[in-house]
Amino acid sequence: MEAVFLMFGDFFAGIAFHLDNFGKILWQYRFFFLGGAGITLALSFFGVIFGAGWGLILAVLRQGKSGFFGKLARILSVSYIELVRGTPLLVQVYIIYFGINMAGLNVSAFWCGVITLAVNSGAYVAEIFRAGIQAVPKGQTEAALALGLTPLRCMRYIIVPQAFRNVIPALVNEFITIVKESSIVSVIALGELMYQAKVIQGNTYTLYSLFIAAGMYFIITFTLSKCLGLLEKRLRRYDIRKKPEKKL
Repeated sequence: MEAVFLMFGDFFAGIAFHLDNFGKILWQYRFFFLGGAGITLALSFFGVIFGAGWGLILAVLRQGKSGFFGKLARILSVSYIELVRGTPLLVQVYIIYFGINMAGLNVSAFWCGVITLAVNSGAYVAEIFRAGIQAVPKGQTEAALALGLTPLRCMRYIIVPQAFRNVIPALVNEFITIVKESSIVSVIALGELMYQAKVIQGNTYTLYSLFIAAGMYFIITFTLSKCLGLLEKRLRRYDIRKKPEKKL
């Protein structure tokens, strides 16, 4: 019986020891973690913004079905999307970072990371916008063309605004994905959250910093997912296409 009490005593003493060290590292390196989290959010924000713009262009180009240039644009956009989605993000980071430097361009690691995330995210956002465009009833396109609008104006003023509203929740979800994938950019020595965690790990020779980074990633993504849920509820509330409930 005494051995059991000793075992439990050692167990709880070990927990108290780890919690104490965990708290010390969290407080001592708090500015490193906060600074890394800020860079992670900025990196993800610009990556999604530029990725959404690039993805919208790809989605529109993919709608080309008639004429030589329309078919060419469709082939190029589909090829780009399949190529980017079929290669690892880590490889894309290395290609863009070292490729830009080999070209003699002086671009910081932050903007190289933004370009990489935008290039990668654009391929996925293009598919999101394509689904949003296809969700708009074809009758609206036919009516706009019948009223004399050109296909470009029809896409700009009729289709894209409705498609954008349809894909807002998916874009927020893509932002959450980019936040997690931005940790890969640490390989080019960009001081985002994961990079700071690895630096602190090298200084302390412990894994506490990695657990702290994981917790901060979870807090960021969990908060964004809850905001996404509220946004979806608000959009459903003002969706005029929602069928009215039948009264018994």
